[in-house]
Amino acid sequence: MTRRLFSRRLAAGALLWWAGAGLQAATLPQTVAAVKPSIVGVGTQLQTRSPAIVFSGTGFVVGDGLSVITNAHVVPDKLDAARMEQLGVVLPDGAGVRFRPAQLVALDREHDLAHLRLEGAPLPALRLGEADRAVEGQDLAFTGFPLGMVLGLHPATHRALLAAITPVMQPSLSARRLDARAAARLQRTPFSIYQLDGTAYPGNSGSPLYDPATGEVLGVINMVFVKGLKESAISTPSGITYAIPVRHVQELLSR
Repeated sequence: MTRRLFSRRLAAGALLWWAGAGLQAATLPQTVAAVKPSIVGVGTQLQTRSPAIVFSGTGFVVGDGLSVITNAHVVPDKLDAARMEQLGVVLPDGAGVRFRPAQLVALDREHDLAHLRLEGAPLPALRLGEADRAVEGQDLAFTGFPLGMVLGLHPATHRALLAAITPVMQPSLSARRLDARAAARLQRTPFSIYQLDGTAYPGNSGSPLYDPATGEVLGVINMVFVKGLKESAISTPSGITYAIPVRHVQELLSR
């Protein structure tokens, strides 16, 4: 069998496998085009403030089109109720942005995840992948708003290799390196996160990490782990980023 014929049969077999699994392989540009309508900014609106809309991170739509997943640290601890400050999502709207109010319905601080609910018309939703399908060495991508509205509300996509599946917190080699936050983390139930070789920036928190061929979400980009627990190079990005596995999103949505 010639090498060209073997390659053709291998490609055909791959396509048949995707078809049998109910999925359709796509190129990354095709997947990005399908993913972008589901990416939202997360922030607050206060009409008497300038600017009225403050961006705090990225989120993405799942489920029935009215559920938004983001990081817990993206959601403000308190709103100025007296001045009618609202939590919600920020959407591109021509040359400007549009704000849609949302309610916080579930919070998972252990895994730094939040579930928001929108009212009104549903938005295009992303599909969540199988909890254990991500493997080391896998090519992935994430889409969000690096640096937030500084660059305008235009979703940007980054490639990322799943470099390692690693504990969220490594025990310190020296007690002198332990601070209160690290000590508290060590006392909690350990869980694994995804270490990526893609570079994320402030504003990317809450971005979906997905399979480039299917758009299925396999994780959620998290900048707090980079900033406080794993890497301290947020001002000069090191090229290492972390993501929370999708199983914790599924658990949050089932509450």
